[in-house]
Amino acid sequence: MYQVEEATQLADRVFQMWITAPQVARHARAGQFLVIRAHENGERIPLTISAVRGDAVRVIFMSVGKTTEFLSTMKKGDALSDVAGPLGKPSEIEKYGTVVVIGGGVGIASTPIIAREAKEAGNHVIGIIGARNKDLLILEDEMAAVCDELFVTTDDGSKGIHGFAASVLEQLLKERKIDCVWIVGPAIMMKVTSNVTRPYGVLTFVSLNPIMVDGTGMCGSCRVTVGGETKFACVDGPEFDAHKVDFDSLMQRQRMYVDEEKASVEHYHHHGGCGCCGGEHR
Repeated sequence: MYQVEEATQLADRVFQMWITAPQVARHARAGQFLVIRAHENGERIPLTISAVRGDAVRVIFMSVGKTTEFLSTMKKGDALSDVAGPLGKPSEIEKYGTVVVIGGGVGIASTPIIAREAKEAGNHVIGIIGARNKDLLILEDEMAAVCDELFVTTDDGSKGIHGFAASVLEQLLKERKIDCVWIVGPAIMMKVTSNVTRPYGVLTFVSLNPIMVDGTGMCGSCRVTVGGETKFACVDGPEFDAHKVDFDSLMQRQRMYVDEEKASVEHYHHHGGCGCCGGEHR
């Protein structure tokens, strides 16, 4: 069992959880993820490692499905059944020069650990974080502390720059030499933003979030098309060269089980969010 060290809400439906997991914390690197099972009858879900603190690791998630809704109800002192990790390949961080780390929405969760490692590697780090509005922005202070420069954007202009991260990135590319870019967020956001760096030939990484089950490359559910080849996000990624990713295929696969996911949440609510089985009475 893995104890919840801290659990708080960061924004509307967005929660952070610190989990005591010494073995994971000891080896965790930027870009890697965990597979969590809340209880013995629960499903396995992947969550990116957002930070490490002593023997604990932090995950940040949005309550959108049955399991994340259940996780959002957990408190300090509660315990998770399983935490497997760190999984996936670490971010390809080295001394590039000037790098930009971009997070959109809940994808901001992955940016501080990347920015911190990039800074430690000797890079000048520029952060860009964006959300639909100011109430959905997370980790602004944390990113400001680790980045040399930080730009904040909101779709509605309620805070920072009125617009999208892609526009800020495009302006930066016009003004100075950018050597490497990381983008983490919704698939459509990563597609649009990575297209901005394409004409400049800037190395650009994206962290992909396809449907995933086992996290070890055996089930094949997380397959993505990169450079015309089939890759498994869990073992070949989750980070890939953005300019080689087939985002249209990724987004199509992400929509495959929308009806089933909706039915699962309804079933969970119908049974009162049963903690012993996640709403799945057997």
